[in-house]
Amino acid sequence: MDSFDVVIIGAGPGGYVAAIRAAQLGLDTCIVERYPALGGTCLNVGCIPSKALLESSELFHAASTRFAEHGIDVGAGPGLDLAVMMARKQRIVKELTDGVAGLMKKNKVTVVQGTASLAARDRVQVGERQIEARHIILATGSAPVALPFLPFDGERVVSSTQALAFDAVPGHLVVIGAGAVGLELGSVWRRLGAQVTVVEMMPQIVPPADGQMAKALQRSLKAQGIEIRLGTRVTAGEVAGDEVRLTLQDSKDVSQELAADRVLVSVGRRPFTEGLNLEAVGVETERGRVKVDDGLRTSVERIYAIGDLVRGPMLAHKAEDEGVAAAERIAGLPGHVNYDAVPSVVYTSPELAWVGLTEEQCKEQGLKPRVGRFLFRANGRAKALGEEEGMVKILAHPDTDRVLGVHILGPRASDLIPEAVLGLEFAASSEDIARTMHAHPTLAEVVKEAALAVDGRAIHA
Repeated sequence: MDSFDVVIIGAGPGGYVAAIRAAQLGLDTCIVERYPALGGTCLNVGCIPSKALLESSELFHAASTRFAEHGIDVGAGPGLDLAVMMARKQRIVKELTDGVAGLMKKNKVTVVQGTASLAARDRVQVGERQIEARHIILATGSAPVALPFLPFDGERVVSSTQALAFDAVPGHLVVIGAGAVGLELGSVWRRLGAQVTVVEMMPQIVPPADGQMAKALQRSLKAQGIEIRLGTRVTAGEVAGDEVRLTLQDSKDVSQELAADRVLVSVGRRPFTEGLNLEAVGVETERGRVKVDDGLRTSVERIYAIGDLVRGPMLAHKAEDEGVAAAERIAGLPGHVNYDAVPSVVYTSPELAWVGLTEEQCKEQGLKPRVGRFLFRANGRAKALGEEEGMVKILAHPDTDRVLGVHILGPRASDLIPEAVLGLEFAASSEDIARTMHAHPTLAEVVKEAALAVDGRAIHA
């Protein structure tokens, strides 16, 4: 029987990062993955392919609507070769998954392909093979949630996986759920020519986001031609030939029928624990998630769990940090994750990114934050890019000036938010950010101006 210091089940962002860190720390490490390609949902059918399609569709839309103002003549308009676009997406995915495989070899991590389960508290079963493990890290990720009355069929009713691989632009795409995934994929297909309707049961899109920023993003998406129906439930649905017929019910209990040729169900994800044999070895769960302590240890000594299996947002970067922390804990180091500084991003256009508390959360905690806002339209780099929509909003403690939350709606918000994450990590004040020199001309100057605005002294307002 093979024996390792650490056996990791699942090779997504959390699992493969945990494997690399464990190997760096001198632990003999094995990682088990049921799919042929490493990288998990994120690299194969999530974060990476969706961003490839977002970029391609944004370029297509820009060529259709904005190139002329730059003096670029595209004649009667750009043509769409969807097969080439999809091939580019797959090429990027393969390069990155091959890269992860290369990292496993470089760090001398043993890779075992197959479906794993817990044979005992110190053994992992993969097919007919048993692997002995001094420590185990569970990193099997999550799966899309289906509606009970409208199961996925992979053709008309799809999850994000199939929505990344349509062979033709839908005539009418209905997206159920106005979270990050639904809005991003809805944006892709709208820019490529589909009619898109988003149905959301909550009163705002991106429910975890700051209310002001969510409303601003909604206005932008509406201007792009995406219809958004808030406070609306899908109560029934059926596939009838080449269309899907949905029954909607709004907040006033008024019912309405809606037909589409494809429906993307994007109402969330659930921890994927099928086949792990958790109960047999005593690993406790709560509402579907694996229970862990502050050190990511489960109820069974020497078995850890990370990523979408455990509490907190289902985000790849959160899983990565937990993977590092778990490996360090196993090696006797004080691995730690600051859950108050986990950034979130919606990769629409404009992008929405935030970290820390929303204004609503501040009020729930009895805080009346000092607020600084600054618009991208007053920024020179944003004007040069032709992307002036949005703002930066900074919330600071009323007494200490410590930054409580930063919210960015605008161009490349995903690349601007790390400054704010670093600020929260080191307990920065708005004054700290305001007095930090920012290169000119850059989009990041909007962050500095928002920090200055907390104290009413923005320069370019």
